[in-house]
Parts: sequence; C-alpha cells; structure tokens
Amino acid sequence: MIVVIAPENDVPNEMALLHELFEAGLTYYHFRKPHKDYDAHVAYLNQIDQQYHHRIVVHYHHELINAFNIKGIHFQEQQRIDHIDNPGQYFKGLNMYGKTISSSFHEPKDLEDCDFEFDYHLLSPVFSSVSKKDDQGRGFDVNLIDKTIIGMGGVTGDNVSAFEALGYHGVGVLGGIWNSNTPILNFKKMKAHFD
Repeated sequence: MIVVIAPENDVPNEMALLHELFEAGLTYYHFRKPHKDYDAHVAYLNQIDQQYHHRIVVHYHHELINAFNIKGIHFQEQQRIDHIDNPGQYFKGLNMYGKTISSSFHEPKDLEDCDFEFDYHLLSPVFSSVSKKDDQGRGFDVNLIDKTIIGMGGVTGDNVSAFEALGYHGVGVLGGIWNSNTPILNFKKMKAHFD
C-alpha cells in the first residue's frame, strides 16, 4: 500500500503530476494542506478529475466528506487526541458509510495502545525524512503490533523493502515524490514492489 501525501505548499505542475500519479495507479492520496481554508480545499478538489475523488483522504475540513465522493478522513495526531475519546460525537453529521478513517502516530506504543479501530495508521519517522531535514529516523520495528501500519520518513524507491522487513504494510511518501526529479518513476518503482 502506498500513501502519497500532498506537499504542504502548492508546487509547480502539482495537478498535472497528481493526475499522472492517479493514472499510474495511486489509490491513497492524502490531501494535507494546513494553510488552505475550506473554500480553498473545495477549489483544489474541483481541479481533480472526479473519477479520482474516491482515492482522496482529507486531513482538514472533514465535512468535505459530505460534499465530495472522497475515500475517507485522516486524523493528525493532535486532532486524534482532541476528538477520538468521544468519537460518536465527532462523527455525528459526517457521512462515513464505506469510508476510511486513519491517523498519524509518532510513537509505536501510542499506536499499539490506541483503542479506536482505524483502518490504517501512519507512523513516523521510520528513517530520516527527505522533506523535513530535522526529522531523524528512529527505525521503529512494528512486526509485533497487529495493526495495519504504514511507515513514513525517508521513503525512496530504493528502500521500501527495508520498511517491509520492519513490519510495515506499506509506505507513506511525501519528499520521495514531490522533491524528486523523477516522481512518477519513483512511484512506479514503489508500486511494483507492493504489487
């Protein structure tokens, strides 16, 4: 499983590249744009061909799930801490039928101890980040945690097998795509590994 995370700030040719990724088989696109308000989120989604909307997971403005046929919603770590203790209240008014719910974690113990059943969990930083120079990898081994865990941090086309060896069910990639000169090639290489 490959999760591609949106660049925090828009990059040149982002839409063209994103459509190429979808055409190459991307099925989990995490739309994470903390600086965009609700209207800017709507405008961004409207630029994406509707046939791909069901592959998009939103990090912010979860109510977009009622307006677009998107794949699901994602909780950043603090957002999870703030809301998941009372999930019934949080999900009231959100059309979640058949949608995915995922969350970010930065400690394997927190992930293991979490009682809420997420469809999958993003854990970082496994290796030193490509996009965030200060994020030093911690080499988390999750082989003994019986949950679907996606490893993030330092993902490249050449090291996905190292994530698999540590017990991950897939990778979450940001810098390995958006900071690359060969993003589509990198994605295809990762996808070939998991296929």
